Amino acid sequence: MSILVLLAYALPQLPAVVVKSASGPTRLLLVYGGAGAACALALLTYAGLVRLMEHRRPGEIALRPRLAVAGAGLGMALFCAVYAVLFAQGLAHWSGVNGLGGVAAALSMAIASGIGEELVLRGVAYRVIEESCGTLVALLASAAIFGLLHGANPGASAISTGAIALEAGVLLGASYIVTRNLWFPIGLHLGWNFAEGGVFGVAVSGHPAAGILNAPLSGPAILTGGAFGPEASPAAVAVCLCAALAMLVVAARRGLWKPFTLRLYPR
Repeated sequence: MSILVLLAYALPQLPAVVVKSASGPTRLLLVYGGAGAACALALLTYAGLVRLMEHRRPGEIALRPRLAVAGAGLGMALFCAVYAVLFAQGLAHWSGVNGLGGVAAALSMAIASGIGEELVLRGVAYRVIEESCGTLVALLASAAIFGLLHGANPGASAISTGAIALEAGVLLGASYIVTRNLWFPIGLHLGWNFAEGGVFGVAVSGHPAAGILNAPLSGPAILTGGAFGPEASPAAVAVCLCAALAMLVVAARRGLWKPFTLRLYPR
């Protein structure tokens, strides 16, 4: 089971790695063909794992294009809100337009992280913990795991690890709770990462990017996120926690919270 889970995470990453060294039509082929095929294989791996280990249909990955589009739009809107705050604080600066040269790599990475990380973190870790311990424990535990998984990234620190857990871990968990479908957090994750790297051209969890816009950050690392990128900034934590809180309130009103339990062998 562990090997299959790792495959579901790793497969979408492969085209994202190769595309960095490609150019011209080959680059586009890898983005739209390679990444798509790898992600499809990861989804099939996940579906097979659920059927084999849980003896059920994986309804959480039932295709919901509207949820994916809504999630992507929300992710991009939230990151734009973060950048608006950074501009207002005098930490972000407009320096012109870079063009489309970095879009292919940014899109590839966004697809890879959106599919691979959500299958593992929300599709596996969150669901299993929720079945064992309830919604609150699953939300906090999966958020902590998400933060720790980014703790070895370039430019990472204790602050960035905590920030990623609070903003992305809680937000993505909340987006799954409110829909009970992985396409919403997948879209949200993809939209956020693409806006960050592909549009604004700032580091995505420590990984440098070249975006359409040239809007660099300057100022104290504690406010800008430093080398890790704006995901480690107070602005990102505040914006994402507000969005997550709104989703969690909606989920609670819909009766989607599962009470605390302590079940050794989840169903």
